[in-house]
Amino acid sequence: MPNSTTVTEFLLTRFSDVWELRVLHAMLFLVMYLATLVGNFLIVTVTTLNQSLHTPMYFFLRNLSVLDMCYISVTVPKACVIFLLDNNTISMVGCAAQIFLVVAFATVELLLLTIMALDRYVAICQPLHYSVIMNPWFCVQMTLSTLLSGLVLAGFHTGNTFRLPFCQSNVVHQFFCDAASLLKLSCSEILSNKILIFLSAVLIGGGGFTFITMSYIHIFSTVLKFPNKEERGRAFSTCVPHILVVTVFLSSGAAVYVKPTSSSPTI
Repeated sequence: MPNSTTVTEFLLTRFSDVWELRVLHAMLFLVMYLATLVGNFLIVTVTTLNQSLHTPMYFFLRNLSVLDMCYISVTVPKACVIFLLDNNTISMVGCAAQIFLVVAFATVELLLLTIMALDRYVAICQPLHYSVIMNPWFCVQMTLSTLLSGLVLAGFHTGNTFRLPFCQSNVVHQFFCDAASLLKLSCSEILSNKILIFLSAVLIGGGGFTFITMSYIHIFSTVLKFPNKEERGRAFSTCVPHILVVTVFLSSGAAVYVKPTSSSPTI
């Protein structure tokens, strides 16, 4: 058998090895990070202090803001370090922690967005039952359920990834550790891992997106039947926070998976 070295740490990949571009990328990431922290902190503060915003919709929005601050703190600070410093290594434990936290936060956020779609559906399509269905205890239960689901799924995927031996290249072609990138570095059979990742994406991601889409189809069809134009505008305006959060979540997720194009040699 050919000689192989067991991987004990990984090398994260920059977008560029040109120093000026590395500084630019670090500054852009830092500005994005600070803006996200400040914006979400303001949302948490306002929705907590303003009694009129103590509704299920803003309860979930507040939880999403806390999640966003945690989510972005997992990857962006480390990315800024590897952009600015020559050391772009991450330990096996650090890599596992990133995968666990990214999967957990992403799962919880998507599930909360799905519940927020349910909230808007009940509020507009079944307003007489809103206070009964979306009661405070139900909201707390749903939040705890999403958190537990995220932790379980994250633990499952992290354990399933790091049970594999890594004895090929230790270069992760991404600026943070994710399961898909690490599977390419394994020297064993990974078909079962790919199937499980695909099934999780279809069930959680596809299921959530489908539910949100169907909810808004019903919402829009109901709102368009309102006889008063002012009522239609008011109903649509209550959906704006959720639509914005869904848009930001999807666009940021797409931006994260833009492939780095570093010219660093593979080890």
